[in-house]
Amino acid sequence: MIRAIALITVLGLLATTTSAENWPGWRGPTSNGVAAGDGFPTKWNQEENIDWKVDLPGRGGSTPAVWENTIFVTSGDEGKNLLLALDRSGNETWRLELGSERPGKHKKGSGANPSPTTDGDHVFAYFKSGDFACVDFDGKIQWRMNLQDEFGEDTLWWDLGTSPVLTREFVVVAVMQTGPSYLAAFDRATGKLAWKQSRDLGAPEEAAQSYSTPIVTDTKGTETIYVLGADHVTAHDATDGHEIWRVGGLNPTNHKYFRSIASPAVSDGILVAPYARGDLFEAIRLGGRGDVTTTHIAWTEKGIGADVPTPVAHAGRTYLCGDKGLVVCFDIRTGERLWEGTLEKNRNAYSSSPILADGKLYVTREDGKTFVVATDKFEVLAENELNELTVATPVFVDGKILIRTMESLYCVGK
Repeated sequence: MIRAIALITVLGLLATTTSAENWPGWRGPTSNGVAAGDGFPTKWNQEENIDWKVDLPGRGGSTPAVWENTIFVTSGDEGKNLLLALDRSGNETWRLELGSERPGKHKKGSGANPSPTTDGDHVFAYFKSGDFACVDFDGKIQWRMNLQDEFGEDTLWWDLGTSPVLTREFVVVAVMQTGPSYLAAFDRATGKLAWKQSRDLGAPEEAAQSYSTPIVTDTKGTETIYVLGADHVTAHDATDGHEIWRVGGLNPTNHKYFRSIASPAVSDGILVAPYARGDLFEAIRLGGRGDVTTTHIAWTEKGIGADVPTPVAHAGRTYLCGDKGLVVCFDIRTGERLWEGTLEKNRNAYSSSPILADGKLYVTREDGKTFVVATDKFEVLAENELNELTVATPVFVDGKILIRTMESLYCVGK
């Protein structure tokens, strides 16, 4: 039964996203950290196997979105939020100013940490300032608003990181913070508010705050939005936002500072959720109604997890990269540890999320060093240095890898 659900889920995700040539949002074409295609490079450095590099204006931590011949990336420069379009050779074709930049508080933060997403006709960009816009591929603004002006100020203690996600009809943003928290869905063409669902779950102080991004699945034509944050995982009907089920218990001691950064991932009828600042990794069976905390937890690992990187989930396995470089492969259904190992120790941590591409796991450290790891056992196949601060997740399209550092964009080839 689980295998059937998994197949339906993956097919639904593929049907609602793109071809192998596109990377429509932060976690790739199926939102689970898996790249389509093959033949991606495994060795590079600043001088070798770099097709091109461009210096981006200002700073940003967002992952680019790619549709066919266009790359979209956000940044903040000279007090302005920027959305840029580049061609596949790295040439800028247009840029837009979308409100006033609110700079990052943290050294790894910026006013442009949320990643853009695209449906092939428009690109949707969201910024720490609350500015939110829909732009066509010619750089013309279709609509824009400021969510904080509309629904209340940002009360996050650190830098907004959640990215917008797409359903068939809507673009959806999650706001999880101390004070009013909610999901809001907007008509993709007009920006009109379609629905707004409260998500105040009673988590204490900073634990109410989340920087994670929802994921959307499609099962037999029914779309569901899954959200991690405020000590809970919740599932919502994408048509109106109502809560279908919830799992709590992620913070049994009512810890005040369990804000969440890593996002969930879904495969094989299982949702995996890192929590508790890297001290908990929980797997939840999809389905049910109401509070399913006591019935739907498949397995739990305590003392291991990821605070910032989001795991990969695919084909019966989930791959977790901890903030200090511990990489673990689990059987996603049972929680059995299939293998584990620790990457080269270094003063730098991991903020970028791993990507599974062409049967290999790509993991990028904050100093821009990318490790290529085998998936049948822990074996480092290659180490590749760029020596630039990197928190964005790599993008894999057409046998190329796009790596966005805080100030640059690289295209890695062969």
